[in-house]
Amino acid sequence: MSTVFTKIIDGSIPGRFIWQDDVVVAFLTHAPITDGHALVVPRDEIAQFVDAPDEVLARLSSVAKSVGLAQLSIWPAPRAAVLVAGFEVPHLHVHVLPAWDESHLTFAHARTDVPPEALDAAGERLRAALRAQGHAAHVPRTMGALD
Repeated sequence: MSTVFTKIIDGSIPGRFIWQDDVVVAFLTHAPITDGHALVVPRDEIAQFVDAPDEVLARLSSVAKSVGLAQLSIWPAPRAAVLVAGFEVPHLHVHVLPAWDESHLTFAHARTDVPPEALDAAGERLRAALRAQGHAAHVPRTMGALD
């Protein structure tokens, strides 16, 4: 059975994409802990972190770093944080988000009331920052679909 992330990747469910390559994609979460909170997800359905081949983990880490650098260029957070939990969706994903301190790194702070326009604006800011960092080849032409 396809995961919700596979359905987002294949376009069955809408997503706000900021990155694409042959191994991973990145898109905004619908319930951000902080503005710009993104998920880096392998295209292949891999249930959890420890099941992933090393080359997939390396690519997830590399893209998470690029997304984190883009976030830090936009929001005045002292850190870009990563969280790997995966209990809510059985498809490996890395949460990357601007972080001000560890007390906010909890899904209890996830906001489900963020207007779509605010999510779109955060996504476009991240896409522009990724392009400015030299990653234009990995930024989809539109935020709503993969190329």
